[in-house]
Amino acid sequence: MEFSAQQIAELLNGQIVGDAKATVSGLSKIEEGKPGSLSFLANPKYEEFLYSTESTIVIVNSDFSPQDSIPEGCTLIKVPEAYSAFAKLLEMYDQAVSKKPEVEEMSFVSPNAKIGENVYIGAFAYVADGAEIGDNVHIYPNSYVGDNVKIGEGSVIYSGVHIYRDCIIGKHCTLHSGAIIGADGFGFTPNSENNYKKVPQIGNTILEDHVSIGANTTVDRATLGSTVVKKGVKLDNLVQIGHNVVIGENTVMAAQVGIAGSTKLGQNIMIGGQVGIVGHIEIADNVKIGAQSGVGKTIRKDGEIVLGSPAYEAEDYKKAYMGFRRLPFILDKLRELENELNQLKEKSDSNV
Repeated sequence: MEFSAQQIAELLNGQIVGDAKATVSGLSKIEEGKPGSLSFLANPKYEEFLYSTESTIVIVNSDFSPQDSIPEGCTLIKVPEAYSAFAKLLEMYDQAVSKKPEVEEMSFVSPNAKIGENVYIGAFAYVADGAEIGDNVHIYPNSYVGDNVKIGEGSVIYSGVHIYRDCIIGKHCTLHSGAIIGADGFGFTPNSENNYKKVPQIGNTILEDHVSIGANTTVDRATLGSTVVKKGVKLDNLVQIGHNVVIGENTVMAAQVGIAGSTKLGQNIMIGGQVGIVGHIEIADNVKIGAQSGVGKTIRKDGEIVLGSPAYEAEDYKKAYMGFRRLPFILDKLRELENELNQLKEKSDSNV
């Protein structure tokens, strides 16, 4: 497909600087730009590549002013936010190349399942009894949709996803390959024979609208009730969410975060990679947790920033860390002071 600068500018409500008739048929990073491709510049660190790029069209911020000459044949489109505008184009491109609606041969769809309009179900996918699949849903090959699962309209279930029985997936959710929704929570109790007896996990998992689940991420079902991932939450790859956890709206987590059971997170929280959070605590809205932190107690202060393991207030952590790095120097100074005190004591004793 080919688009002109004029068409793109109209779509993004942008301003053209250059040739409105310039056309592109592909996308590329600005440092790897080729003739006929569309790129964007949002981060100032990449500005140097603009002056040598071969991209035909580059999307830039409205307040951008070139510090050097733009290559001949390169047209700029100025928009309020270049990154957001380019993301919009990527979304449109992704939709354009997505699978067309059909139920492929070699897939299985239960006669008791309800399938909406314009649905794609790939080969070797399995849709069980009582499942309800909304309009415009894409279920890619080798995915499993269990009994009584509900998937809202416009959601995308990539290859190799498993959604266990009774779970609910909202509208316009994205579940990447290897995600497991609704596996049993880690529920065991010791018995008189000194081993562990399984506690049945009879609840479910609910993902509200516009939730994104990364590859190989797991969200366990509740023991009773529901594990809930609220609207707009984004989970990276390799995240583990324990049973009966509740995650507030628009919270985001980087890879390898682990949250133990029954913890409740507020909204708009940001969690760095490899963070561990114990069970049965609460974390307030707008909290930020630095990478590799270990959170072992409730955080009640709205907007608090924590670091470390165990995690505590970020500024205190930074001061403590600086002190730790200076510890060898501090110990040397203490030894010097100790020697000086001993010398003074010896001198004092000799004068008595």
